[in-house]
Amino acid sequence: MAQFDIDGDRSAVGSSLPRIVAIVGGVGFVVLGAWAMVDPRSFFEALARFEPYNQHFLQDIGAFQVGLGVVLLLAGRSVRADGLTGALVGVGVAAALHTVSHIAGRDLGGAPERDIPVFAAMAVSLLAAGGLRWRHVRDAAH
Repeated sequence: MAQFDIDGDRSAVGSSLPRIVAIVGGVGFVVLGAWAMVDPRSFFEALARFEPYNQHFLQDIGAFQVGLGVVLLLAGRSVRADGLTGALVGVGVAAALHTVSHIAGRDLGGAPERDIPVFAAMAVSLLAAGGLRWRHVRDAAH
């Protein structure tokens, strides 16, 4: 396997480049996901011309894109968080935004009386577990 040596410092490239890619990618996912959630029609017309237009699915896709972006942003930053923390928090953010999507689109179909509480409980569980894990990892490092 080829190794790249930029300015003779492989460790800096091996450490910095993946973080930069994660942060840039994370920002991109968050921005595009937020756009799909906030203005799904505009997102559809500009980027996602896959008929038929479906507001609910575009907003759901946006929710999950934001969650992916959060995972990348957490992984790319030098915060005291491990992979499990990033996964729990990122998926928790996606689940919370998915709940918001269902609240905003409760008149678009589905079973909002069942879906919203289930999705909200999942979001709260993931975010609470992520917060506990983050605190545990942070405290263990001190």
